[in-house]
Amino acid sequence: MKNAVRIGACQTPEIIGDSAAALGCMLQFAKEAEGKEVDLLLFPECFLTGYILTEEYLEENAFDFASEEFAKILERLAGVKQIVVFGAMEKESGKYFNSAVVVEKGEIVGAYRKVHLINPNETALIAAGEDFPAFEVKGLRYGINICYDTQFAEAAGVVAEQGAQLLLSPAQNMIRRGNAEKWKDKHSEVCAERVKETGLWFVRSDVTGVRPADEKGVERVAYGPTLAMNPKAEIVARVPLMTEGMITVDIPLA
Repeated sequence: MKNAVRIGACQTPEIIGDSAAALGCMLQFAKEAEGKEVDLLLFPECFLTGYILTEEYLEENAFDFASEEFAKILERLAGVKQIVVFGAMEKESGKYFNSAVVVEKGEIVGAYRKVHLINPNETALIAAGEDFPAFEVKGLRYGINICYDTQFAEAAGVVAEQGAQLLLSPAQNMIRRGNAEKWKDKHSEVCAERVKETGLWFVRSDVTGVRPADEKGVERVAYGPTLAMNPKAEIVARVPLMTEGMITVDIPLA
């Protein structure tokens, strides 16, 4: 479509404590996205690092985005043709943040730190972000809400007030099976509420699969969904639940 920006969103497996494997998965999807002429590619919340909330895990797996270690990640992303937006646990000045980093050709464009944290799961270990930066891809202005942020109308509202057309939502809903059953359709309903309030396009990326019960806790399930919703709150693309894959959507420039 002419005068449009093509957005891709990936529904991935959950990868825990293996940033190299997560990066490899990102590069595989990026190669697929290149063939589909995608301009921006979205990955789930904390995808690079995994989402385990213990002090020990964060200390071992979180990244300082200014570090040489993270520079090696960026170097691997330098050849990716799309802007990539992916989640990672971030550490800076003795604090941890649940962040989404925006990378273009191996350079950090910016990052968003999750503002609305789940209490007490996240608040015990994670510091809250303070603002909602806006970004651009080929003239399309967009902002980011991470997972639980989407429960709050003002989080999407601030993005819309900055002249954005698109809200990206990296999510990670690997949750207890009972809650997963309850929420597998409600997630889309929450997305629709934010769209009806703001008139934004909405694109969401989530993990999928089963995390068996082990030393990290009880069995957990992630259904997804990864989806795209137009300003009429209609789902225009969606990866089937419990299926890994990628969607694309063309968003007309205003």
